[in-house]
Amino acid sequence: MGKSNYPKHPNPSLPYLTGRPLKTELLLCLLFLTMTFFTSKSTLLKVVFFMLFATAAIAGSFLLDDPVTQWVRTANHGHWSHKSVVEILSHYGDWPELMLLGGIGFLTAWLLRNVRWQRLILAAMIASTLAGMTVNLSRLTTGRTRPRALAEQGWYGLKHGEKWLIGEADFNSFPSGHTATAFGFAGVFLFAAPEWGLLAIALASAVAISRILLGAHHPSDVITAATVALGIAWLAWEFLGRRGRVDAAIRHPYDSGTTG
Repeated sequence: MGKSNYPKHPNPSLPYLTGRPLKTELLLCLLFLTMTFFTSKSTLLKVVFFMLFATAAIAGSFLLDDPVTQWVRTANHGHWSHKSVVEILSHYGDWPELMLLGGIGFLTAWLLRNVRWQRLILAAMIASTLAGMTVNLSRLTTGRTRPRALAEQGWYGLKHGEKWLIGEADFNSFPSGHTATAFGFAGVFLFAAPEWGLLAIALASAVAISRILLGAHHPSDVITAATVALGIAWLAWEFLGRRGRVDAAIRHPYDSGTTG
């Protein structure tokens, strides 16, 4: 690794008290309040269980950061992965490519007058977009270094020394934007069409793993992003897709219900 132009982090443990947990807990609290506000009593227990699971998964994921990073670098002889399949997964699992795929899928479903798939795909596109926007609000402000960054690993916040870190890629690691958009898209299929959802989640997981192998993200970055995105995907399907709100304005006039 080359020499870093950034000064050493004055207190690498400090962001664990003031940065990462606060932003993560705020995201989870906002998600919980949204889910409970729109949820009937019959599904409230499921929401509570999901939030408990999400909290435990995110907290535990930080224990994986160092061991997984060391394993990846050891497996690649001290470097990050440069395998073409890993780079392809990372590239084509991002938001623009997912929107292109979704647009093609929706147009096909619309031409075939398949209302069910119109709702699925539109809800997936909305969930992917909202998940990406949500994690980016955190990602651009936490100042967490990417594993491959030359600067000393830490949580730097909005500014380090005289340098603003918003938009500095090496300091925009937590959570993972790629993972959020991929899991937001796949999560709708998981909740609405499990037979396709398992495959979609497997592909989204491959995108998340590729980000770790490339040194772009820590395991905690992708696990946090995936957890938040799944919550958003559930909301998108439950309140936009399942109830037909998402496609009502553009549905064929002779389509009156779900088909296919």
